[in-house]
Amino acid sequence: MTSNHSAIAPLTWAELQALTNFEIDLVNGPTNPQSLLRLFGHAESDVRVTLYRDHHAWCPYCQKVWLWLEEKQIPYRIKKVTMFCYGEKESWYKQKVPSGMLPALEIDDRLITESDDILIALEEVFGPLVFGMQDSRVLALRQLERMLFRAWCSWLCYRPIPFDREQKNRRQFIEVVAKVEAALAATPGPYFLEEFSTADVIFTPYVERMNASLYYYKGYSLREENPRLSAWFDAMETRPTYRGTQSDFHTHAHDLPPQMGGCWENGEPQTSINQQRVDHGPWFGLPDVTYPEPENCRQEALQRIIKHRENLTKVNPADSQLFDEALRCALTLMMTGKVCQPPEGADEALRYLRDRISVPRDMSIYAAKHLREALEKTAAKAGDRQGRPLSTRDRRDQNPANFGKV
Repeated sequence: MTSNHSAIAPLTWAELQALTNFEIDLVNGPTNPQSLLRLFGHAESDVRVTLYRDHHAWCPYCQKVWLWLEEKQIPYRIKKVTMFCYGEKESWYKQKVPSGMLPALEIDDRLITESDDILIALEEVFGPLVFGMQDSRVLALRQLERMLFRAWCSWLCYRPIPFDREQKNRRQFIEVVAKVEAALAATPGPYFLEEFSTADVIFTPYVERMNASLYYYKGYSLREENPRLSAWFDAMETRPTYRGTQSDFHTHAHDLPPQMGGCWENGEPQTSINQQRVDHGPWFGLPDVTYPEPENCRQEALQRIIKHRENLTKVNPADSQLFDEALRCALTLMMTGKVCQPPEGADEALRYLRDRISVPRDMSIYAAKHLREALEKTAAKAGDRQGRPLSTRDRRDQNPANFGKV
């Protein structure tokens, strides 16, 4: 970006609108969390499946079923439900699923809950994703995934006191990761079996969350320290299906504690360095994504802000006029590289928004990086005050009711 030290007025909303022509086919195009209907070229009359998933596109069990449907290109409808962590669960859903569990899925009016049961039911109707849930090799890998999950929880979710407990849990996790590395090494390609299959879908949600949470809370980079998992992540990122469901480190690090009952940091120097990067940038170069960024990611970020700018202004603690001007300063920087001096108080207002961008719910991972960068650079010109702290008990500040539930 080029810097301009003369006083520059931020672009108007009309001028900003003229800079974005971001469009995406939500019905037949690439995987996208804003979709409510997916046809993959079929007729709407062919739809036999309805997926009930979370508004935030964050629920790991929802991601598993969502990814499977996208890979198989099964026509389906999406109905979004609020996870309790983010707001009150809808009464219509509790009438349908009294437990409130997510995901749920209907096939020909048959309701199924529990993500593994859902995948088995989908296989019965539409066939397996290369290798089925009951395949002996997939069953063995499912057991390995659960072993990895338990080791991760033991390390992440227990207070690192006494010191030897922290070290013991770390060793146990790394021992299980070695088994995962060996399983990946046993195949000729980057996936868990000969080609992408159900086995990879099973591992995706929590391995993604492990990569983010251990980097942030333990100073441990799962992707960078394990070559086979690194190659697996790289292979996954070649798939538009995965890219459409993929989140970033900031979203996972701050949405996990309320869901997991807490995430304990170990206080090591590398952990502090990693937390500073995830929270304050620079966000480019983090090991949460490595594929080349799309050319239109700035336009995507701008389009999403324009769509929701009135509600973003309402929920921001700052004065509406102040926030409006500050936000236009940040967007002007993002789209043109021209620096505007934001109004006093912009630092808190912009960082409040910076911390509440949710990937992929709001936008894709690279779009979010560009927007966070522009918000932080503009905020820094106003001061070093941070926005209202993120809660570790819940994320009701992200209540989808504030955004028309889209």
